[in-house]
Amino acid sequence: MLGLAARAGAVVPGTERVREAARSGKLHFALVASDLSDNSRDKLLPLLNARQIPYAILGDRDALGGAVGRAPLSALGITEKKLAARVVELLNEGGAKPN
Repeated sequence: MLGLAARAGAVVPGTERVREAARSGKLHFALVASDLSDNSRDKLLPLLNARQIPYAILGDRDALGGAVGRAPLSALGITEKKLAARVVELLNEGGAKPN
């Protein structure tokens, strides 16, 4: 599903683009790699929390990038509201609770 969303332009790849989308109010959900660097984590997670944007720490950089057909990614943002809600729903069903 994330691959289709990426092709439709509803996904922003990479930590910096996710941060930009969060600051601009366009981000509805973020997936964060479990092996995100401490520096990137310290910049991204407080911003997501401050903006009350839900996120999930899930998989590693290789898996996150592979989900959208890209090189390893530290973060992936979803900018389409209904898609973000569906991803959260699927994560809840799978037992992974978003923050």
